Amino acid sequence: MTNFSALDTIWLILGAVLVYWMQAGFAMVEAGFTRAKNAGNIIMKNLMDFVLGSIAYWIIGYGIMFGGLNSVFGGIDLFSHGNYDTGSVPFWVHFMFNTVFCATSATIVSGAMAERTKFISYLVYSLVISAFIYPFEAHWIWGGGWLSTLTIGSWTGFHDYAGSTVVHMVGGISALIGAKILGPRIGKYDENGKARAIPGHNLTIGALGVFILWMGWFGFNPASSYGLSTYEQGCEVGNVFMTTNIAACMATLVTMIFTWIKYGKPDVSMTLNGSLAGLVAITAGCAAVDPWAAAIIGAISGIIIVLAVEFVDNKLKIDDPVGAVAVHGANGLFGSICVGLFARDGGLFTTGSIDRTLVQLVGVAAVIAFVAVTMTIVFIIIKHTIGLRVTAEEEIVGLDALEHGLASSYADFMPMPGAGNLFAGSTTSPSEKIPDDIAVPVQVMNGQAPAGDVEMHKVEIICKMDKFEALKKSLEDVGITGMTVVNAMGCGVQKGHFKKYRGADVEVTLLPKIKVEVVVAKVPVADVIAAAKKALYTGNIGDGKIFVYGIDECVKVRTGESGVLALQGDDQF
Repeated sequence: MTNFSALDTIWLILGAVLVYWMQAGFAMVEAGFTRAKNAGNIIMKNLMDFVLGSIAYWIIGYGIMFGGLNSVFGGIDLFSHGNYDTGSVPFWVHFMFNTVFCATSATIVSGAMAERTKFISYLVYSLVISAFIYPFEAHWIWGGGWLSTLTIGSWTGFHDYAGSTVVHMVGGISALIGAKILGPRIGKYDENGKARAIPGHNLTIGALGVFILWMGWFGFNPASSYGLSTYEQGCEVGNVFMTTNIAACMATLVTMIFTWIKYGKPDVSMTLNGSLAGLVAITAGCAAVDPWAAAIIGAISGIIIVLAVEFVDNKLKIDDPVGAVAVHGANGLFGSICVGLFARDGGLFTTGSIDRTLVQLVGVAAVIAFVAVTMTIVFIIIKHTIGLRVTAEEEIVGLDALEHGLASSYADFMPMPGAGNLFAGSTTSPSEKIPDDIAVPVQVMNGQAPAGDVEMHKVEIICKMDKFEALKKSLEDVGITGMTVVNAMGCGVQKGHFKKYRGADVEVTLLPKIKVEVVVAKVPVADVIAAAKKALYTGNIGDGKIFVYGIDECVKVRTGESGVLALQGDDQF
């Protein structure tokens, strides 16, 4: 038996945990950069691609990756204790470390095909990627396959330290093929083919996802040393930590500056993608290049991400909601080539030899061709069998509701400001019929208010979200106790404050607002208007609007009372 190193084993376990944690990062980035009506679907996809991927990789994929074509099921014994020689770490630790890498490649595809893909179809192609596509090409590079021994001139072996090609470019190319066959989201392009921006619903969640991914990358790249027990490994890991971070920082900085110059304002979501672009680009060469080269690679990737997003969006007319093709596909390709350009050993710019660059070019070309052909076949088969895309109704309503029966992924977690959970503590749902013996006693208001001779009006107030509490207090002071409050998105004639989102024009920028509706009869409308103005006025654009409508009739469903009588009692909602 091999003598295992405790330090190497712990190091690889820590790396596997950090890479697994990246699943949360991908889920948050994708959810934040898309619309709220699909957030639950996105969480479910990111959960299940790891679950299915782990099982498929255990049964089939690992055997292909490290055993070759003749070991689809024979690479490992599914019922063994893992008594295989994998160097200084136990077999199952080696297996788990490679499992989380496989899952990462599969989850990249989700973002580009978000908001319009059938859930069952996603499960199928995610399983195929984990069981076959990823293991085959990973075998070529990491499993002793032909690319690992490819010799051109004086250089032997395609180099991809942690997966710019094996993981990220494969995911990016798969995403490109899938999004092309799937087609764009409804409303993404106008009748002239011009791209419209569809902003994500929660940039804060998206940013959290990027920070999680950045943290996870400190396991993704450094732990790919497969050990930390020797002085040489320690030096290598230290270099990888440094190059990984400096490339990401340079990419983020350059993307911010580039978008600031190009769009007139620093683009937040694009800058977040710039961080990921730098991380992807340095992943192949993080151990082979020095920090100065990592800074250059990161800086260039910060520009590539912007140009690639615009190219995919405007030229290829492929709808990629999160920029997965640009982040992982374009920068995975770029980073893999950079190994041949900047590597301290055999790099074109460091030694003058082109041999290593040619090996890298052949490798990425072979992987692109393999993935493009196989994934095209996979997506076409799915499209013509179980179907790849949801119906127009499902897409418009949202995948949460019609694919998962989920009213909202934010239900009970995002109550109206000041409203709390209206049904907290109730033993029945708001739509459930209550038995007569526990129903609220009917209050008959006959004689308490004159019916028919008092005018009723609905006053609708649109205001900033942070003004709701002041507005509610002001309305209560003039006698208004019943109101309906909803979250709203809108803008006035100024059309919001921004003109660009991820490089695409935003025709109308919708801003978060609160819509408050009250129906009044006894209280003079003028008093309601005055109270609202008093609470909302700041003198700035966007203070809000007040609309007044006449009401012809009002009927209380529970009692049958109509007119002003229907507005009386304790159950006004």
